[in-house]
Amino acid sequence: MSMVKFSFSVCLIVAAAWLPKFANASSGTSLAHLHAGESSQAPIGWTQFCRDNATDCRIPRSAESIKRLDERSWRELLAVNLQFNQAIAPVTDQEQYGVVENWTYATTGKGDCEDYVLEKRRDLIRRGWPMSALLATVVIDKEGGGHAVLTVVTDRGEFILDNQTDDVLPWSRSGLTFIRRQSAEDQNVWRFLGRVVGRPEVLTATAASKR
Repeated sequence: MSMVKFSFSVCLIVAAAWLPKFANASSGTSLAHLHAGESSQAPIGWTQFCRDNATDCRIPRSAESIKRLDERSWRELLAVNLQFNQAIAPVTDQEQYGVVENWTYATTGKGDCEDYVLEKRRDLIRRGWPMSALLATVVIDKEGGGHAVLTVVTDRGEFILDNQTDDVLPWSRSGLTFIRRQSAEDQNVWRFLGRVVGRPEVLTATAASKR
């Protein structure tokens, strides 16, 4: 996979210029931030992950907080996304474990979308990012399939870490349909997102360019 090159300052300037021109995707949702609605049942895979990794799921969340995004933290996001996209070989749970769904860390060096999410989330927490800003998110991908990504909530908007691309894009440019995700206040509470679609044609000037 290719390295990602992205101008942090240009991204923010262009995004700011475009934001007022588009209506909110749904009540409370803007091009910067998604709106989490009513409570949803946690995915079966998350419940299973918590049975297998009880300590990780007992980590308490404090009051909701977001990450301040500057050039240093932006580069960290790019690096973490790229690192695990390259390090983990994509394979289905059925192929690897003989079951349809098994959320786990990619200790074998292989995994599916949820395993990428869990590894990226764990690594960013180790680097000092607040857990409340790192939300496992269930989506429908561009091909219409079920998928999972990591949503990173910052003071500059919400960005998506996705094993299907090395680019780190605003949610509104991801091309994904957002279904539900963890609550910022409690990682074991999940909330509906209302099937909001991130349109790839929006904010095209903020897309990462590749070498």
